[in-house]
Amino acid sequence: MYLLLPLVAFAVGMLLPFQAGINAQLKGFLGNPVHAALLSFMVGTTLLVVLTLAMRLPLPSGKTLAGIPWWAWMGGGCCGAIYITMVILLTPRLGASTTFGLIVAGQLIMSMVLDHFGAVGFAIHPINPWRVAGALLLILGVILIRRF
Repeated sequence: MYLLLPLVAFAVGMLLPFQAGINAQLKGFLGNPVHAALLSFMVGTTLLVVLTLAMRLPLPSGKTLAGIPWWAWMGGGCCGAIYITMVILLTPRLGASTTFGLIVAGQLIMSMVLDHFGAVGFAIHPINPWRVAGALLLILGVILIRRF
């Protein structure tokens, strides 16, 4: 089971360049990156509704929904909308390798900061020289991909 989770994470990561390319093509059809992102979110929302119904998942109560802080309501959706729209704009210009190299580098660096401080509910994992070295190697990899 321990090896399965990293493989699933790796496979999910492999979906993102496909999503970027498909959404960039969608922008071409619709003429606007915001419309492409909106359509992408609408299809994703529809899929999640169908899955919720098919799995017969109970909906959260009004009390549960009312207890969710504003930042939890806004955070994921806003980050997702910005991410999808920017990927639609950046991928055709930078290429999939550079775009996702930079995205992964940004994710890794922010993840290290969040882990270090235990922010947004993460367990504390202090930044250390090995983690910094790993991040620097990833950034070096992005530079090599972009240059060559």
